[in-house]
Amino acid sequence: MRRVAQALVAAVFVALPVTAQDAAPPAADAASAGDGGDAAAVEFVEVTPELEDAVARGLAYLAQQQNVDGSFSAERYGGGHVGVTAICCLAFLANGEVPGRGDYGEVVEKGLGYILSHAQESGLIASPNVSHGPMYGHGFATLFLGELYGMSDDEQLRDALVKAVRLIVKSQNAEGGWRYQPIPFDADLSVTICQIKALRSARMAGISVPEETVENAIGYVRDCQNTTDGGFRYMTSGGSSAFPRSAAGVAALYYAGVYEDDVIDDGLAYLHRQIEAGNDRGGHEYYGHYYCAQAMFIAGGEHWAAYFPYIRERLIERQLRDGHWESPHGGPYATGMSLIVLQMPYRFLPIFQR
Repeated sequence: MRRVAQALVAAVFVALPVTAQDAAPPAADAASAGDGGDAAAVEFVEVTPELEDAVARGLAYLAQQQNVDGSFSAERYGGGHVGVTAICCLAFLANGEVPGRGDYGEVVEKGLGYILSHAQESGLIASPNVSHGPMYGHGFATLFLGELYGMSDDEQLRDALVKAVRLIVKSQNAEGGWRYQPIPFDADLSVTICQIKALRSARMAGISVPEETVENAIGYVRDCQNTTDGGFRYMTSGGSSAFPRSAAGVAALYYAGVYEDDVIDDGLAYLHRQIEAGNDRGGHEYYGHYYCAQAMFIAGGEHWAAYFPYIRERLIERQLRDGHWESPHGGPYATGMSLIVLQMPYRFLPIFQR
C-alpha cells in the first residue's frame, strides 16, 4: 500500500512549480549519494529491510498517538502543539501519505485540520497552551502547509500559508534573524532555521517571498559561524560551537539558496569531526540529526555516503520495541524527527531537494 501511495504523491509532485533540479527522483534501494549536490556520486544501499521495518513500526506508533482533535502532544506543554503536530505529519508525508489517501491519509488530514484551526488572523499559527517560543511551532507549521500546498490548490490552506509567510517576513529583526516571539527584536540560530525552511517551502509552492528577507537571513546565519572551527554559535553575540546548531546553520544556508561557499565547507567538516568524536550525542540529539541529515543529503556525494549508514543504524538501534524513539521532549517529537531522517531516501518531500 505504501508503494501505491508513494506513486500517487510522485505523480502530484510533477506539477510542483519548481525547477528541474528540484524534482525528486523515485525512491530506490540502491541510489547515488550525489543527487543532492555537485560532489561525485557514490553508490551505496540506502533503503534496507531493517529501515523499512523501523519506518513501518514508527508510523504505526505515531498514528496511535494522535489526539482526537488531530494534534500530537509535546510533553513540555502537556497538550497538543502545532510544531510537534507538523513534525509528525511531515513524517507521514515523507512516506507518501497525503490527506485522505494512503494508509495514514486520515492522520494527515486531521493534523492539517488542527493546524488550520490554530491559524490566527495575524498569520501566527500557535497552540493556545504555548506562550514561550511560539515561533518554533509557527515555523514548523508553515513548513508543513508549504509542503501540502505544493500538491493542492486549496484556498483555505493558501490563505493561511500566505498570512504565515507575511508574519515571518515582518518578524525578521535588523540582524536578519528571528527569535521566540513574532516581533523584530533579537534573534537566535535555532528559531531562524525554522523560518528559513518555512520560507523555502512556501517559495517552492509558488508563494512570494521578498529577496531582501532571504539575503538578510543569509547574512545572519553567516555571522553565527565561528571561524576558528567552522561550527556555529547560538547567537551572533558570541559563544561556542555545538553540533545541533552547527547542523542547523549549514542546513539554513542550503535552504536559503547558498550551495557553494567556504562557510558551508567548513561547517560540513565540523559536523563530520563532531560525529567522529561522539559529540553528536546527548542533549538535542534528535534535533541535531534532523538538520544534519538534511545538510548531508543536500551536500550529497561522500558526505551523504559517509553519514547516512551511520545515522540509519544508530536510529534503528535506538528505536524502542513499540516503535517509538524517546527524548525529554516526548515520544511523538523524537519519533517524528527520526522517521523524517530515515525516510529521506524515499525523496518525497520537495523541501529536501535543491
